[in-house]
Amino acid sequence: MRYQPGASVAQTAVRILTEAQIHRVYAVVGESFLDLLDALQRERSITFVSARHDSGAAFMAEAEGKLTEHPAVLLAGRGPSAANLAIGVSTAYQDESPMVVLLENPPQDPGPTSELPTADLTAMFEPISKWTGRAESPDEVPGLLVEALTRCREGRPGPTVVAVPADFWGVPFDSAKPVAAVRPPATGALGRTAEAVAQLVDEARYPVVIVGGRARAARDELIAVADELALPVYNAFRRQDAFPENHARYAGHLGIGIPARQLDALERADLVLALGTQLDEVTTQSFRYPTPSQTLVLVGTGIEPARRGGLTFRVDSEVEPFLRELRNVASPRQRRASAANAAVHTFMTPPDTSGATRVHPADVIRAVRKLAPEDAIVTSDAGNFAQFMHRYWCFTAPRSQLGPSNAAMGYAVPAAVAAKLAEPRRTVIAMAGDGGALMTGQEIETAVRYRVPVTVLVFQNGVHGPLAVHQARKHGRLSGVTVPVTDFASWARGLGAAGYTVDDREELEPIIASALVRQRPCVIDIRTDPDVVTPDIRLTSLLGASRQQQGGQ
Repeated sequence: MRYQPGASVAQTAVRILTEAQIHRVYAVVGESFLDLLDALQRERSITFVSARHDSGAAFMAEAEGKLTEHPAVLLAGRGPSAANLAIGVSTAYQDESPMVVLLENPPQDPGPTSELPTADLTAMFEPISKWTGRAESPDEVPGLLVEALTRCREGRPGPTVVAVPADFWGVPFDSAKPVAAVRPPATGALGRTAEAVAQLVDEARYPVVIVGGRARAARDELIAVADELALPVYNAFRRQDAFPENHARYAGHLGIGIPARQLDALERADLVLALGTQLDEVTTQSFRYPTPSQTLVLVGTGIEPARRGGLTFRVDSEVEPFLRELRNVASPRQRRASAANAAVHTFMTPPDTSGATRVHPADVIRAVRKLAPEDAIVTSDAGNFAQFMHRYWCFTAPRSQLGPSNAAMGYAVPAAVAAKLAEPRRTVIAMAGDGGALMTGQEIETAVRYRVPVTVLVFQNGVHGPLAVHQARKHGRLSGVTVPVTDFASWARGLGAAGYTVDDREELEPIIASALVRQRPCVIDIRTDPDVVTPDIRLTSLLGASRQQQGGQ
């Protein structure tokens, strides 16, 4: 790309973003980036999304990258602004979501000012980003931006950070050297690797597959391979849209609270094919799998070798071409669906709650799944309520789940805003607990302002469930985990959205049906039973068992 004579650094940067097909830039508007914001205002192909809080903007950018596999841009002002968005950047780093962060550094020539001094926070992002760059002169900014756009998708995707002094954006870009174009991501080379893996598959008695988020693009090939090679397939934690959960070869979601019978295929396996996943702590069931006796094949560009005692092979290739080649060289197999597939149907069947006096979280999932379109996008926060969604939703459509694998709270609402902006024709549903909703729920106002009709379900049980479970087990009492009841319906209406309250199970379906067809943001405050903390655990039972144990000692 050649620069335009007389263009500023900001105008040149916007031209680079346009040619890289960046669709959205997220930030909290302040005095930062004045020249860049002015240049963005003149570019119709890029939407500037002004969020209510930096963490919300960061979650939005991360969610767009995760959903589309194409980066969004995140702007961060000095000091508190940069610190506030670290949680979203960290989520992008752990979940392999492409993102470009433009970090404002203090002016190179500050001059007389009454502002408090601020530090260069670039180093803070180094442990949670793929690459960081710092502009030492205005002419370096375009080249660094191109490098950031390239590196965020190369190898293992993730966030890249470019720090730019505040007074560089308005300076004319005078470099006579053309700016390089953004490089397309490399796909990796297969060579004879697929043949070697095919031989392992042919020789294995019980091969299984674990698929992660980076296998989403290979969905059709994955289904074909699972059918032709008779492979049981597990979805990695919070990546349940990688392989359809209603498929005969589906073995289960490697999440929290998975019963032993559903792990049957993984327990018996002698070969594990890990496709597009880093094998995190939850997916590996606290690093239990793959066992040292199981051969592991890791497939994906930039995937780091697993730290384990068993035999490990690494295939540095995108998942789709690898699977295509594997189909060509591996021998077809005939095998009945595993016991894990039978177990998963039982596991995913919602319980009979007809005797419940309060709204059961499983009733909520059952009602929404019945009424929402098949391809609805579901975003979720961390929290015990999410276990009901993981267990009972049954993800069948591609690119339909957005959730952080690092247990970041406050993700669901801003992620839903970004998902609806990126996929305006699809229904988007956010699921959050009362704790997470109070952290970033103000982004409902952002949805109202940008006319983004998302539906937000707040599971309000008045308690921080995960901590309550730990306290009940260890001490037999609760401390600091209760949350006062909040009128989220009135709160939503105050922000310009529609608000509903559900405290009776008979109201669930009519209210959810009404919210899903409204062309405006809607918040449904669902008062769920605080005793039902997980699908299998009741808080009163834990407290009673702990007190009984302590009394007997």
